[in-house]
Amino acid sequence: MTRLIIWRHGNTDWNAEGRVQGQTDVPLNDLGRSQAATAAPLLAGLEPAAIYSSDLRRARHTADALAALTGLPVAEDARLRERHYGLFQGLTNPEIAERFPAEFARWNGGNPDVGAEVERNDEVGKRVGEALREIADRHPGKVVVVATHGGAARQGFGDVLAWPADVMAAIRPLQNCHWTELADTPHRGWQLRAHNVGPWPEKAIPAPV
Repeated sequence: MTRLIIWRHGNTDWNAEGRVQGQTDVPLNDLGRSQAATAAPLLAGLEPAAIYSSDLRRARHTADALAALTGLPVAEDARLRERHYGLFQGLTNPEIAERFPAEFARWNGGNPDVGAEVERNDEVGKRVGEALREIADRHPGKVVVVATHGGAARQGFGDVLAWPADVMAAIRPLQNCHWTELADTPHRGWQLRAHNVGPWPEKAIPAPV
């Protein structure tokens, strides 16, 4: 049975400020590094065979905390990047609502065509899902950890599971340094085994960006 552990990066200053990061390359802050160091031993206990990461620093440095314990290299894949939020990147929700009211309403309403140069969710799911399937195919029967981003994780595993958009909209986003586990089972294919797993109790859910 192949298992994918899809791990959201640790906290950043933009997470703390409620700013949309998207594909802006924001590094981990002190809290994020601490979160990665706390979560890494739990993931190391799963005995992963490989570690993959988005090439954005907040994901890569999260993956590095696990690599330091396991001795495994980290393979970067740009397809694991967060959703590109276009003109929203760097702004808070109130700033987006003020500057782009129509687009903000479409975003909150789940419209796939947000505008403002925001990447469509189905496009995010397709590129991340493709990466996840290829990674799984390289490591049959193994545990693989994939460090990525909140929105990318959700859309990517939704694509692997072939879940429709309305189901994905009902899934709560990952907390920082929490993960989703998928398993490719012999008779039923890909299944969701766990979601929002991490080393501390669930609290307020930050924006998955």
